[in-house]
Amino acid sequence: MRKKGSMLVTLIIMVTLIAAGCSGGNTNNTTNDSTSQGNKSQSSNSENTKKGKTKLLFWSPFSGADGPFMKNIVDSYNASQDQYSMEFVIQPNGEYYKMLDVALNASKDSPDLVIMHLDQIPTYQSKGQLQAIDDLAANAGISKADYVEAPIDYATIDGKWYGIPLDIHPLVMYYNKDLFEKAGITSVPTNRAEFDAAVEKLTDQQANVYGYVVPTLWPQQFIFPTLVWQNGGELWDGDNVAYNSPEAVEMIEWMRGLIDKGVSPSNVQQDGENTLFLQGKNAIQFNGPWMKSQFDEAGLNFGVAPVPQIGKAKPAVFGGSHNFAIPQGVTDEGILAGIGDFLKYVSSNSLDWAESGQALASKPMLESAEFKALPQSAIAESFSYVQFAPNVLNWPTISEPIWGELNNALLGNKPAQQAMDDAAAKSQQAIGK
Repeated sequence: MRKKGSMLVTLIIMVTLIAAGCSGGNTNNTTNDSTSQGNKSQSSNSENTKKGKTKLLFWSPFSGADGPFMKNIVDSYNASQDQYSMEFVIQPNGEYYKMLDVALNASKDSPDLVIMHLDQIPTYQSKGQLQAIDDLAANAGISKADYVEAPIDYATIDGKWYGIPLDIHPLVMYYNKDLFEKAGITSVPTNRAEFDAAVEKLTDQQANVYGYVVPTLWPQQFIFPTLVWQNGGELWDGDNVAYNSPEAVEMIEWMRGLIDKGVSPSNVQQDGENTLFLQGKNAIQFNGPWMKSQFDEAGLNFGVAPVPQIGKAKPAVFGGSHNFAIPQGVTDEGILAGIGDFLKYVSSNSLDWAESGQALASKPMLESAEFKALPQSAIAESFSYVQFAPNVLNWPTISEPIWGELNNALLGNKPAQQAMDDAAAKSQQAIGK
């Protein structure tokens, strides 16, 4: 029955996406059919009961190297008990939320449990597509106190809790230990002065080796906010966008200065900094915890450390978080009990996810000897000052102009101030100001 249902939902997705493309419609502007989803949960549970196990459908966007690590957790859970069977489905990361929007409005075969990026939770909650998980957590013995506070606070809206965090993935610093040793650098930089001095020593232009390759595109979505916050600036001031401030412009000029000095090549293409890091031509890279498995597979002699304090105001680092969320239409008590059972299992059995390079959000896992023995345990040092995207509805759309204009500034096509003023003007149009 699941195979037939999967074929049906695939057809629904294809037809809906084609229709949206022809009409220019926005698939994010959806409404929730809680009645039809509730019927789906009840009928599927009746079928499950006949087969002896309650089946649960779990969607994730882990279509990269991280997918097998979550699959290991799901497989281990399924083998650990005989009451529930979790079906793990990986959807393409780039299309995940479009497909989720369609599925949440389908009459059947929509997921019972989903992975949702933390900054998406306010938008989906505002559309009535997520349910509060306070009662489910209490029934399963899951407490907010068992998780790092920052994502819990973000996912608590109007006093209700909407997302259980799996991890926190802040920006981190990777460094090539062999290049550090060759340059005579015995400790990783922790502040701007140390960083500036280190990258100059690490640069050998004759050998085409650079101290720090400045990306002009991704992952600036993590780097730029980190630098702005460290320098005392904001992305959102509570009423309007604020990334054209002097604090933000100063950090862009600092990055451009590294290019002008020859510490970094100019016109770095998408993933160029990572390609050079894999080739041993880039000594330092700022990126996310998800890169670790790739570097492991490449056999690099690398280290992991918190991002240095480049700005002059305060410790800060931009982070994301994968959260477990439950669609509004899942109403069957048996399925909800199964979700709670699985989430309780993950809270103390998620070391496989840490092996992917992620730093876990569960405090018992963070405090375990197994996690502390992993290189990325250093990432958890930044949890006390991690910051997430502004808790503003439709923030990804509002902030989209930043990245094209930041690219212009880093490529030298525009002065930093003009680029950020242009980005702010485009964002203000998006929010009707």
